[in-house]
Amino acid sequence: MKVSAKRQITLPIKLCAVADIDKGDEVDSFVDRQGIISIVKKSMGAASGILKNTKANRSISEDASLQSAID
Repeated sequence: MKVSAKRQITLPIKLCAVADIDKGDEVDSFVDRQGIISIVKKSMGAASGILKNTKANRSISEDASLQSAID
């Protein structure tokens, strides 16, 4: 793979097949402190019910919450 001038990367078809990523799918990306990038397919309802008994801590921003999950 090669990064374009716009910092875009084309994912190989074989990797997309393994991750079940198709044309038009939405993905999210995360980077950890070691510089490892993870690309995850978004899927509707994937976390349905997992957090139903968890109360939100509104003092933490969404970005800070995502970063703590990566760390």
